[in-house]
Amino acid sequence: MSTTIYALASGAGRAGVAVVRISGPSAGTALMTLMGADLPPVRSAKLVRLRDPQSGETLDDALVLWFAGPASFTGEDVAELHIHGGLAVIDGVLASLSSLPDLRLAEPGEFTRRAFDNAKLDLTQVEGLADLIEAETQAQRKQALRQAEGVLGKLYDGWRERLVRFLAHFEAELDFSDEDLPEHLHIAVVDGVRVLQSELRAHLDDGRRGERLRAGVRLAIIGPPNAGKSSLMNALAQRDAAIVSDIAGTTRDVVEVHLNLAGYPLLVADTAGLRQSGDAIEQEGVRRARSWAHTADLKLAVFDGTSLPILDATTRELLEQDTLVVINKSDARAVDFPKQIDGHEVWPLSVKTGAGLDALLTRLTQMVAQRCRDVNDGPAPTRARHRESLERTIEALNRFLAKDQMVDNVEAIPSYPGSELEAEDLRLAARELGRITGRVDVEDLLDVIFRDFCIGK
Repeated sequence: MSTTIYALASGAGRAGVAVVRISGPSAGTALMTLMGADLPPVRSAKLVRLRDPQSGETLDDALVLWFAGPASFTGEDVAELHIHGGLAVIDGVLASLSSLPDLRLAEPGEFTRRAFDNAKLDLTQVEGLADLIEAETQAQRKQALRQAEGVLGKLYDGWRERLVRFLAHFEAELDFSDEDLPEHLHIAVVDGVRVLQSELRAHLDDGRRGERLRAGVRLAIIGPPNAGKSSLMNALAQRDAAIVSDIAGTTRDVVEVHLNLAGYPLLVADTAGLRQSGDAIEQEGVRRARSWAHTADLKLAVFDGTSLPILDATTRELLEQDTLVVINKSDARAVDFPKQIDGHEVWPLSVKTGAGLDALLTRLTQMVAQRCRDVNDGPAPTRARHRESLERTIEALNRFLAKDQMVDNVEAIPSYPGSELEAEDLRLAARELGRITGRVDVEDLLDVIFRDFCIGK
């Protein structure tokens, strides 16, 4: 029998209302002890006076709810105490619970871990719940909510069920070939595997939009010293996030800022000016700038408009398809800027006056949305582990199909591996899909997944 756990389930600190959750076999006894009365009706809120079980002192007037297992978040008996959010009230209630037998403070993520153990949530739903708690933008909230509701898990479970059915049909033909089985059973399995393989590949060919939306699209601001990179960073952030100076080489490290761009998450990096330097610290800053630029999803290449027609050659070497070219200080010279640089459209800008900033933001928003938006309205992998398991699933299906193609010429291949290994490939593919949702063999993953939750979650 599991122990009964309790914890503050709402945020720490002062608030109008705080929620204390109790889960486990002694949850009902603990609630009745604090109330000094019988349990309230299931799933009905009741206003009660909570008292310290040792001294009888009033702790608070609270709204309590009782959820009898398995119809609860954790699948166990659960009580929730909605109390006033003052620190003294919270401390008093938690201290009273700690004095009761068979109760202990919950560990981080333990409520959610019990929900998983009791099949109330699969692993993708657990991860969706964690993402929902951390969501900072509307797009992140929508993706996390859909995952927490089980949309992604249902997709993977559906694929796994199809694989298990294919495996059962394949093994039936293997073990009972002399029985009266449906005609063309083997062909139907192979055709089904090909269709499923195509669906998996299409699912993975999404530009990593789910992972980008969860972690934020990475935008690197690059360019030569004194081009206005830090000023542009501050304009995007609408605050003084980076130091601005006329002294070349002021920015020596990567300065990162998280932004909410029209509901989409954006991680912006102001990088060191790209130039040759004898200063060891600045050299390291330039190395980090190049590294960030190579791994970024998007780049803003900022040039100094006062240097026209000469433009920094080092920055031009880093221009790629995902780069927006910006010529800053458009207010300083009354010249016609080029329409394109190395095939890239030019965006004139004056960070000082704000001229051109709205147009640049509009285009940047379009590019970020393009990398996050779901054009097919289908769920996407949101973590590297999802992608890795899906890739291993496809590899196993590739092996199955490759072996099956050898059947027609089996007499010419003395070392033909046999149908048993084909069945094992299907079994491994189904197992990899099961690992994503936690249906099979995930003990090594659980501590990693749940450790990022806070106490009370």
